[in-house]
Amino acid sequence: MTTDLTVGLPRKTLWRFLLPMLVSVMFQQFYNIADSMIAGRFAGEDALAAVGASYPITVIFMAFATGSNLGASVVVSRLFGARDFRRMKTAIHTAFISCVALSLFLTAYGVIFCAPMMRWIKTPDNVFSDGALYLRIYTFGLLFLILYNVCTGIFTAFGDSKTPLWFLIGSSLGNIVLDIWFVAGFHMGVAGVAWATFLAQGVSCILAVVTLGSRLKNMAGTEKAAMFDWGLFKQFAAIAVPSIMQQSVLSVGNLFVQVIVNHYGSAVIAGYSAAIKLNTFAITSFMTLGSCLSGFTAQNLGAGKGGRISSGFREGVRLSLIASVPFVALYFLFSRQIMGLFLDSGSQEAINAGVMFLKIVAPLYFMISIKLMTDGILRGSGAMVYFVIATIPDLILRILFACLLTPHFGSTGIWMAWPFGWTAATVLTMIFYRKIIPPSQKESIAGMD
Repeated sequence: MTTDLTVGLPRKTLWRFLLPMLVSVMFQQFYNIADSMIAGRFAGEDALAAVGASYPITVIFMAFATGSNLGASVVVSRLFGARDFRRMKTAIHTAFISCVALSLFLTAYGVIFCAPMMRWIKTPDNVFSDGALYLRIYTFGLLFLILYNVCTGIFTAFGDSKTPLWFLIGSSLGNIVLDIWFVAGFHMGVAGVAWATFLAQGVSCILAVVTLGSRLKNMAGTEKAAMFDWGLFKQFAAIAVPSIMQQSVLSVGNLFVQVIVNHYGSAVIAGYSAAIKLNTFAITSFMTLGSCLSGFTAQNLGAGKGGRISSGFREGVRLSLIASVPFVALYFLFSRQIMGLFLDSGSQEAINAGVMFLKIVAPLYFMISIKLMTDGILRGSGAMVYFVIATIPDLILRILFACLLTPHFGSTGIWMAWPFGWTAATVLTMIFYRKIIPPSQKESIAGMD
């Protein structure tokens, strides 16, 4: 099913489009959290710390998947909005070929350098081998990860937010079952967690590719599409590369943060591992809503209906604020109970570290969700320079304040650095949005909705 985002009231169109995407990303993040829960509960605190120690590196790999998703989504959205189905199919072929090559390169790099990367971030000896093992297995699944994200980006470009939802529900449930089977049943420890993720991602990827192929065969246009086009590749790269850079900048910042965390031992690492997975759950939910706004913006620009963009932005902000409420309430009020799902009562130091992180970060979700909606508009309109620049202060300030505050507040000082980076990034992003859509234009646009 496809949805034309260029017609109808922006409010109704976006809400129908956004809600399935929000549910789907929640399922995706839920099984990531389940990995950590099962590792902590059935394999112990060190196993949870091992998975957590490799997490900042896996996030860098995930940045390539996210960037590929956004690049494919924006380019395909524009062509779909313009009803140029032949070039749209060529764009899809181009994205797939490019991402297969990228995936193979990243897999080779990850397999060869997983141990050196774990050493670089000062991983403690007691969790090093398990952390390196998890990372090595994870890299074998990068082809599945990246191609699946390209497929979901293309479905989003079609205005189809329901198909990715069904894939993620199946993948999430399958991953959880495999986690329990491998870790609790066969006592495979960290390796079991990694192989469960690998298999779940592999099945989801294959199903997504097959479904997309079938969808394309039924689309209008009898003229055969080219398999690769350098012009479309450049358009794809113009969105994907800055998106990858933006996510990588944040990930590099998280790597430096992880180095600081690792100095406080496996208990704090375990607590941070659980808490950062919960934080990623919330942030990724907001980012997905922003990605939907990218598709909405690109489709309407492709159709020559840029006047609808500000209305879409207002609805995206409204939905993101609503989505923030349960995360803030749960993480701030029930942080200790939630951390107890990952660790038993004997891991009080780890639980306390995670609780403190969530209480500091959670109230900021109302602010950062608006920033991520604005990011969606910037990406969809092609303002990628602004998009990347807004990320840099977050990186610098998070590391700077973590270094300044830890001598006085211990590991809590690391978590206290988050608000400084997020506030600066949000302010910059809003300034750039005003440059893209000046207030006078917004007023004229508002009368057209």
